[in-house]
Amino acid sequence: MPLPYKVATLLYAFNHSDEVLLLQRAQEPNRGLWSPCGGKLQQDVGESPHGCACREAQEELGLELHPSDLHLTAVVSEDGYLGQAHWLMFLFEIKKRLTTLPPPHREGSFRFIPRHQILSLEIPETDRTHIWPLFWQHRGGFFAAHCHCRDPHSFEWSLLESRPPESCPTHCIP
Repeated sequence: MPLPYKVATLLYAFNHSDEVLLLQRAQEPNRGLWSPCGGKLQQDVGESPHGCACREAQEELGLELHPSDLHLTAVVSEDGYLGQAHWLMFLFEIKKRLTTLPPPHREGSFRFIPRHQILSLEIPETDRTHIWPLFWQHRGGFFAAHCHCRDPHSFEWSLLESRPPESCPTHCIP
């Protein structure tokens, strides 16, 4: 039976102390786990990944953003995630620094987390082992990765493209 393909954005937002904003998810997927906020593209209206990121920032964070306020940090594809769907995810860093914690949302509650505490949180296993390490390595640059999900506990990762920040023009660094 073929699996559906889902397209989503994730938003990496930081405060002036360089703590990352994470959401403890109240909804599936990953209910109860901590992750960046974001959401699925509205494919029926042809929404772009940048458009989705701006819409999700408004809906979940109360931020009015334009595509120029975003830095595309990564494109991550996953096939057969949890045997339920294939995913294509666009990871964006919001260039503006947040000054306040967003209020709780139907998707969950927010908290600013220092970088060194992220891996001690309840987070999706693929975030722990691959996405967060790749994000920190490429912050201000770009990467593309693919995850072949064999089963809920077996993942095969491929780094398809890697442009660390020192290889990017200075205008792309947040």
